Amino acid sequence: MLYDIARPLLFSLDAETAHEFTLATLNVAGRALPAGRPEPAAPVQVMGLNFPNRIGLAAGLDKNGEAIDGLARMGFGFIEIGTITPRPQPGNPRPRLFRLPEVQGIINRMGFNNHGVDALVANVKAAKFSGILGINIGKNFDTPIENAADDYLACLEKVYALASYVTVNISSPNTANLRQLQGESELDDLLAKLKAAQTRLADTHGRYVPMTLKIAPDLDDAQITNIADALRRHRIDGVIATNTTIARDKVQGVRFAEQQGGLSGAPVFEASTAVVVKLAAALAGELPIIAAGGVTNGRTARAKLEAGATLVQLYSGLIYRGPGLVRECVRATDGMSPPAPAAA
Repeated sequence: MLYDIARPLLFSLDAETAHEFTLATLNVAGRALPAGRPEPAAPVQVMGLNFPNRIGLAAGLDKNGEAIDGLARMGFGFIEIGTITPRPQPGNPRPRLFRLPEVQGIINRMGFNNHGVDALVANVKAAKFSGILGINIGKNFDTPIENAADDYLACLEKVYALASYVTVNISSPNTANLRQLQGESELDDLLAKLKAAQTRLADTHGRYVPMTLKIAPDLDDAQITNIADALRRHRIDGVIATNTTIARDKVQGVRFAEQQGGLSGAPVFEASTAVVVKLAAALAGELPIIAAGGVTNGRTARAKLEAGATLVQLYSGLIYRGPGLVRECVRATDGMSPPAPAAA
């Protein structure tokens, strides 16, 4: 109800200004009000973690962990912050965020704008939130792709003790050459280094923090199979499917469709869900899938679980529906179980 009143004001602002205003408001609310609670539902255990419900916040909304406590008041079963990089960086020039309201879509070319991993660590330490917190890590734009592992390892080292799980983002279309890391040899090398570091950090901290990989929707069947094989081979704990798409077939003729960047929201639902189906078949239940992409109502959240996911993440849908979307999706997925793995 409140969001229905606030939305016209937010949509009267340019998209990034509205984003910044929303984060600032959530930051104040989180500091001033009691801690939020997850929307009640049947809990589920995934990656050794107890999720109070299946609906989470996707990375990208709160890149620096500035509004964790405010976001927790929306009822999410888990929250993912980031993408964070070792050093602060401004991201791409503005304008870089565009609404496509006719199709409930968003195009962004933010470019991993963030305050750096040290600022995120300080924000997480200051937060009251005690629920499941994912931290999404990436590489700086000016780090050569052949040295990308160094950036991921630096971030993993600093966030490990504070995260419930860590997501390795190799699928943003807005950092030059980043998606090359989804290639077979590049991915094999990166995951081997990260798994070794995870094992060492688990021994150091006396606590195992699961690690997930976030992939793109713009993959063919062979690429999905190769990624699934790499995930199993390196004993990665989960996979997030998917990030934004560079395809524009669902938004032809829509204002801003020609803008460069990743497309999210309703137009990516079919492509991202198709990746979930193919991953579920290739993985045969060996590790969980967290589905993201185009969840705009309870029906689409259920569809992600029916496709083979175990958890679901929201982001762009919140722009159009507000916090009520969280409650609707929790209720729509409460008590659901993913289908039995299909034969590969």
